[in-house]
Amino acid sequence: MTTEPSGRRYGGEDLGPTPRIAVFGSTKLGNFVVTTPLLRGLKERWAGARTDFYGSPVNRAFETACPWIDWRTDIFPARDDRLEEIRETMAGRTRDRPYDLAVNCDGFNPYTTKLVTLSGARFLAGNALAPDLSDRLATGDHPWQRILDEPDWTTPDFLARYRGHLTSNYIGELFCRMAFVDTDFFDVRLESERPDFDVPDVLVHANATRSAKLWPAEPWLQVVDGCVERGLSLGLVGVLPPPGREGEAGYPIEAELAAHPAVEDLRGRTSPIALAGAMQEARACVSVDSGPLHVAAGVGCPTVAVFGNDEDAVGASPLLLWMPRGEHVRRTVSERRCGECLSRRFRNDDCVLDEHACMQGVSPAQVLRLLDEALMHGRTP
Repeated sequence: MTTEPSGRRYGGEDLGPTPRIAVFGSTKLGNFVVTTPLLRGLKERWAGARTDFYGSPVNRAFETACPWIDWRTDIFPARDDRLEEIRETMAGRTRDRPYDLAVNCDGFNPYTTKLVTLSGARFLAGNALAPDLSDRLATGDHPWQRILDEPDWTTPDFLARYRGHLTSNYIGELFCRMAFVDTDFFDVRLESERPDFDVPDVLVHANATRSAKLWPAEPWLQVVDGCVERGLSLGLVGVLPPPGREGEAGYPIEAELAAHPAVEDLRGRTSPIALAGAMQEARACVSVDSGPLHVAAGVGCPTVAVFGNDEDAVGASPLLLWMPRGEHVRRTVSERRCGECLSRRFRNDDCVLDEHACMQGVSPAQVLRLLDEALMHGRTP
C-alpha cells in the first residue's frame, strides 16, 4: 500500500464524505469575522467534515462558539520556539488519519505559512511552503490559485483581470475561492453573548491599528452633538490604553470622546464576543475601519463605516478588500482623493502627508445623514 504524497496545491479535488480539514487563522478580530463564510462553506460542501481551527486567544470565544468548528487551539502569539509544540498537537489530531486539506487564512504571515505546511495535509490552500520548507509552494494554473501571485488584491484592475472567476475583491470571497468553496461569500455570521450593561442606542468605535484610518476628534464630537440633538444615547467601545501608551494611536481621540457628558465610556467592558452581543442590541454603530466594524456588520447591526476613501474607493483603507457587505452597512465617501496609502499597498501605518486629507474629506454631516438612514432602515434579520 502506497502513501499518498502530502503538501500538494489544492485544486478543488473531492475529499470524500468525511474529510479532515485544518484552517489556520489570524490574531486579528476582523480576520476571523471574514473567515466565517469559508468555515460555513466547508461544511456545506462536506457535511461530514471534521474542521480543526488553529487560532488566537483574541478570537477564542468566537472560535469556540462557531458552529462550523469542531475543535480549536491557540497558535498565537507567533513564536518560532512554539513550532514544535504546535506540530506535536497537529500530529496528535491526525494520529489515525492525516488532514485532507489545510487552509491558510493569514495571508503571507511566515508563521502560518510554515505551520500550514507542517500540518502534513494532503492538499494545501492559501499561501504555503513546499513540503521540505525550502521554498514557496507553487501556486498552480487555476485562476483561484493564481491570485496568490498577485501583489495587490484591492484594486479594480485586479478584479478586471479575474472577470468571470471572481465576483468581488472581498477577502471573504477570496478565502473561499482559494479553497474552491462556493457559498454566499458576503453572509458573515457571529455568535454573541449579552453584555453586563444596558446598551446605548449608538455604539461608537474611534480607534484603529493604522493611524492613517483615524478620523479626528473634532468631527467625532460634532457627530456626538448631532446624536444628542436626535435624542440618541451613545456608548464608546474599545479597549483601554495600556499604561504609558495613552498618547498612541487613537487613544487621544477616544479620551476626548469619553470626556463628553453624553458619551458612556464602555471601553474595557466587553470581551469580543460580548461586544458582538452589544452590537446586536444597539440601534446602530458608527466605526472607523477596524475589528469592531466587522463585528457590528457580522451581527446585522445597522452600521456606518467611516472610511477616508473617495467614490472610486481610493483612500486610507483597502476598502474593496475589507469593507463588510450588506444592506445594513453604509460607508462614507471622502470628498478628497489621496492615493498615497494605495501606492504603498497600505504598508504605512501613519499618513505620509502633512495634512490627513482623505479623512478630513469626511464631514460630520455626511456621517449623521448615513446614521439617519441606518436607523430608518433598521437591522438585517
